[in-house]
Amino acid sequence: MSTSELIQNIIYSHDTITSEAVQFRVAEICQSSCELSSYNRRDFYKITLWLGGSSQLNYAKRAINIDKPALIFTNPLVPYSWDCDHAHSVGYFCLFTDEFLQPGNRMESLEESTLFKPGGDPVYFLDEMQIQYIRGIFNRMLQEFDSEYTYRYELLRNHLNLIIHEAIKMQPAIAYFTPQNAASRIAKLFLSLLEKQFPVDSPRYMLALKKAGDYADKLSVHVNHLNAAVREITGRSTTTHINDRILAEAKSLLTHTDWSVAEIARSLGFDYASYFNNFFKKHTGLTPMALRKTL
Repeated sequence: MSTSELIQNIIYSHDTITSEAVQFRVAEICQSSCELSSYNRRDFYKITLWLGGSSQLNYAKRAINIDKPALIFTNPLVPYSWDCDHAHSVGYFCLFTDEFLQPGNRMESLEESTLFKPGGDPVYFLDEMQIQYIRGIFNRMLQEFDSEYTYRYELLRNHLNLIIHEAIKMQPAIAYFTPQNAASRIAKLFLSLLEKQFPVDSPRYMLALKKAGDYADKLSVHVNHLNAAVREITGRSTTTHINDRILAEAKSLLTHTDWSVAEIARSLGFDYASYFNNFFKKHTGLTPMALRKTL
């Protein structure tokens, strides 16, 4: 499993740690310890104000050339990567969780919003007036983030909403193209999304993506396109990858937890323990309890 890029690992330290202090961060790109080109799991939403440097954003099955100022929205559901010259990259970014933005907020869940949904448009090119306005908001967020004002996170939340609403008013004007290694990228995105669901660390957890169609929906591709890309690159079907990963997690939970078979079944997306028993026995020749007894 690739190393997760968790928001808690990259926030600035504060004398007083609150729940909001681990849900938000703002910084200039040149000051950031975050690797722009990393392509791994993330647990936060990100807004980037890109002001200088040529780059390419690889997002889902699309690639976008960014050669002028832009506002860019990325999310935890779709892995992405940047190809850019880090030494000449200029701009700002902020990271935040859904929980940070939602308290008292009338907006829909970020996962379903037009800016962050997997099939949406992540890049908004800016004119000079928009650049000045949004840069001003980022500068105010930087000042508030480092201040000792008791209610600074309320101000930061308000500034964040201003950026979001400004973007909602815009129409993205972006040029998409299909990378030459489109099949490889789609397969990599699928495998990353698959791995993102694991490990299962609570019996209350329920697997969100259970079949090939679920992954295709998240990646905004037809399921046949996904299946063809995964088989071309890996030599195995999408369903085989999903089943093998669920089976590996099931064995781990049976070995290392005291959860009941029903709890394990539910956490892995099976509506009934009997379905899980049949699935497990079909692939291993043993029932879950029989395997547990051999340990």
